[in-house]
Amino acid sequence: MTNNPLVYSTDFGRIKESAQTPEKPTGDGIVRIRRETKGRKGKGVTTISGLIMDNNELKGLAKELKKICGTGGAVKQQTIEIQGDNRDKIKAYLEQKNFTVKLAGG
Repeated sequence: MTNNPLVYSTDFGRIKESAQTPEKPTGDGIVRIRRETKGRKGKGVTTISGLIMDNNELKGLAKELKKICGTGGAVKQQTIEIQGDNRDKIKAYLEQKNFTVKLAGG
């Protein structure tokens, strides 16, 4: 017997992987804010990682942060990216929301 997930059942037909319950994000509970330029043609972005939230909550928080900073941004792989160097604004906002925040990197 193999440990492959079930992909077809004679009762239900093809079973999609997305029907399984999504995994909860894990972390140490510390939100890390860093400024990155690597791979972005010299343009800086502020990345926020370590948030233990589902995708919808992350998108909502990203929307609030974009509004506060007055810039664009995106959510990619459990990380929020905000354009520009806005670490201080983001840190102050997240500390108001009772998150444990660390500035990481340079």
